[in-house]
Amino acid sequence: MTEMPARTPTIDPERRNADAHGHDTVSPLQAAIITVSTSRAAADDPEDPGGDRIESLFEAADHSVVERRLVADGIGPIQRTLDELLDDPTVDLVICTGGTGPTIDDVTPDAVSARFDRELPGFGELFRRLSYEEIGSRTIASRATAGIARDTPVFVLPGSRNAVELATEAIILEEAPHLIGLSTRHLIVEDE
Repeated sequence: MTEMPARTPTIDPERRNADAHGHDTVSPLQAAIITVSTSRAAADDPEDPGGDRIESLFEAADHSVVERRLVADGIGPIQRTLDELLDDPTVDLVICTGGTGPTIDDVTPDAVSARFDRELPGFGELFRRLSYEEIGSRTIASRATAGIARDTPVFVLPGSRNAVELATEAIILEEAPHLIGLSTRHLIVEDE
């Protein structure tokens, strides 16, 4: 395992750039992962194929996962954990995995969306369209969503390894640097 680089705030000028169109971007990314699973949390189970896959994809793209948390299904535990990560100036984005289905204990989208300042409906729409190509109409059971909370993009994904791989590779890694740049550019003080 390679040594993790020092964590820096999202507003660190060393990680802020502009893309070919002059839009603000942030790279390399410093992500946090929240895995929502009552059974794993109760058993203190280190097995997390979805979270592990997200981390490996981020590392392969020269980004890092700086925090990983495991919480039980429940609005309170999810929101407390999310709040801690949103208050950390070195966390550029948060990915929540698990608890996005239609059952009564699948509350991750409800808990997280209550923290959104601005919703990003295109994420869920695109994720379900791409999922349809793999699993057909069963994609209607997914309540995957995303938004900006306290200047931080937050993505809510199903817990399966295939779902997190699809969302991370096809959407998050492509768009997160730009989303982070846009959602935090008001925090940058320009030299006069």
